[in-house]
Amino acid sequence: MESPADQREARRAADNLSELAELIDSTILCDGVREVRPGVFLRRTTQAGERVQGVCDPGLCVVAQGSKIITLGDESFLQKRAEYLITTMALPFVGEVVDVSPEHPYLSFRIALDSALVTSVMVESGFINPRTEGSAKAVDVSPLDHKLLDATVRLMRLVNSPNEYRVLAPLVTREIIYRLLTGAQGNRLRHLATLGGQSHRMVRALELIRENFDKPLKIEEIARELCMSVSSFHAHFKAVTALSPLQYQKQLRLEEARRLMLTEKLDAAQAGYRVGYEDASHFSRDYKRSFGEPPIRHVEQLREITGLRATS
Repeated sequence: MESPADQREARRAADNLSELAELIDSTILCDGVREVRPGVFLRRTTQAGERVQGVCDPGLCVVAQGSKIITLGDESFLQKRAEYLITTMALPFVGEVVDVSPEHPYLSFRIALDSALVTSVMVESGFINPRTEGSAKAVDVSPLDHKLLDATVRLMRLVNSPNEYRVLAPLVTREIIYRLLTGAQGNRLRHLATLGGQSHRMVRALELIRENFDKPLKIEEIARELCMSVSSFHAHFKAVTALSPLQYQKQLRLEEARRLMLTEKLDAAQAGYRVGYEDASHFSRDYKRSFGEPPIRHVEQLREITGLRATS
């Protein structure tokens, strides 16, 4: 049986979660993602089933209402109301919102995680990184504890008060990072922030692939620069990202090709060539396999959705 203190804590958490949803709902009135302050993003979605693809940068995402499924490679993560998700590397993902309706939209709050700030909070708090040679997965989901939820709501309250935000938001952001470090995913966050184990090598590997995504992938050279064997590099890369290096590069190429066709009006062959494909049919097959439609048809659908029309 719950104690009176536990009951009060549960009521406070429920009130905080309801307030967070109300604040998001009143700040972002239309479906989509809005950056309300630098590094602070709100999302509202009323339609279930729409699959969104992109690159998920390091950050904390709190779901105030609804649920979503995040897929990385062959692994999927369900994030429900009152749960938080941390990403610690820039990874290509597929997201799908579920359990929503126009009356009860999906509402989420996301802040960017700066590794330098995380390290600063760690040093100030006296945290010591566990010495391990393992690789920590770059994404995970956990239930919100009442202290982390309380800090998140306080940061959200500041969003619409510019003067207060400028002074108080840095303090609340540091508290949020502290709560993360002391919470269920603290070891993973500390492990990655202090470059422990093999994770710092995987961060560097991602940088190398992103910088040269349109060039042939040279696994041996990357492994040599990281002072790893090819087999060890493959194993640790897959453990952290849920993708092989080639899959990661392919997703980067396809994302950039979609952007080129949508915003620069390139045709499929031109876009495929620009991102490193030498064969147009190979590009089209990979694109359809990833996005579910041939390149031009998919881009025309995106133009209809976003209101971007091809110029004649």
